[in-house]
Amino acid sequence: MASKAIARNFVVRSSARGFKVSLSRRVMTAFAWIFVVFSFLFVAAMFVSIIGDVLIHAWPALTPKLLTDITSGIGGGLKNAIEGTMVMSVGALLLAAPIGISAGIYLSEHGRGGAGKVLRFLSDVLVGIPSIVLGYVGYITMVIYLGWQFSVAAGIITLTVMLLPYIARSTELALANIPLAVREAGYGLGAGEGRVVLSILLPGAAPAIMTGLFYAVALSMGETAPLLYTAGWSNYMWNGQFTKEPIGYLTYVVWTFINEPFAESHRIAFAAAFLITAGVLMLILIGRWLLVRGQRRMGAYQS
Repeated sequence: MASKAIARNFVVRSSARGFKVSLSRRVMTAFAWIFVVFSFLFVAAMFVSIIGDVLIHAWPALTPKLLTDITSGIGGGLKNAIEGTMVMSVGALLLAAPIGISAGIYLSEHGRGGAGKVLRFLSDVLVGIPSIVLGYVGYITMVIYLGWQFSVAAGIITLTVMLLPYIARSTELALANIPLAVREAGYGLGAGEGRVVLSILLPGAAPAIMTGLFYAVALSMGETAPLLYTAGWSNYMWNGQFTKEPIGYLTYVVWTFINEPFAESHRIAFAAAFLITAGVLMLILIGRWLLVRGQRRMGAYQS
């Protein structure tokens, strides 16, 4: 009888303890869900607020004149600034993509040794360097020492240095997500390392790599500090020269015109901010679409 009573008490205590644990887990789960929903709503509200505020202030200036006229004093259009932003962003991408992708391939396939660790460390350090410091170094080396003056080449090279670590790490992560069995199958069929990388790994990781490239372009579009020291500013269209000729860009308009005491200059500044925001949003959406599409293809391939 005593043993039955002890067993009954143990069962009761275990049930009570289990109920308390279950209740605690439910409370914590509910609290976590409330926090997640609140965080999402907060971020969404901030995003809509920023986009809405920029659009409302930019709306009066969003006319065909904005895209067809060049900047004149504190007014005019943004044709020269739009062209300059595209020239420098695309130019930086063309320089950074081959180098960054090659570095990512090395880190993914041979980055487990000392050299790979050093390269990752330097990449992390480069990511942490403020962009204005890169601009100042570009100003000292290219604008002054090499005598290029404010120029397209100085701006493009500075942006290239800034984008390299992002492209390299995104490429490394994209290649790391490809199963090891895919590599082994390529080697088993007699393909060399170069053929495996170029014909198997890169095509499989292409959507994720392209997403990283789009993010890099979006990052370069929103930079101001490094371009102030290297690209300067011009109210005219680019004449095709890479050195000794400044160029316009949208972020300069935002940074400069918003400080002018004129309503027209404020509208132009908000219009430039809207164009940058819309361009960045479009690039991010395209990158996400490519990534999701690539993941679906990879899932169908694996199944």
